[in-house]
Amino acid sequence: MPRSPKRRRSVCPVACTLDILGDKWSLLVIRDLLCGRSTFREFLASPERIATNILTDRLDRLVAVELVETVPSPARSDRHSYRLTERGRSLLPLLEAMRDWGLAHIPGSRAAISPPNAPTPPGSNTPAP
Repeated sequence: MPRSPKRRRSVCPVACTLDILGDKWSLLVIRDLLCGRSTFREFLASPERIATNILTDRLDRLVAVELVETVPSPARSDRHSYRLTERGRSLLPLLEAMRDWGLAHIPGSRAAISPPNAPTPPGSNTPAP
């Protein structure tokens, strides 16, 4: 669970952001949400192959810090879907910057999934964060 304000290791905004998003999976879940995925099964289909227990934990954490919210599933009444809050959507420029940096500096990287109506980034055939 992210640190409470009383337990922050620092007042540095980079450190505070890393306390929320600095694990291996949270930004990938947010990337998938930005790209239109919304169900547990869709997240499991991502190329990184997140384990179900890790995915459950990350979704719970992202909901707890109000980056993601749950909504009733349109397909099944006994399930729910996930969507980004306004606060979560505000992370798009961060993910775009990370995508662009990776494309420019990590040979062989490519933007493989894309959000709806995204512009094509430089050096990529596919629009995506």
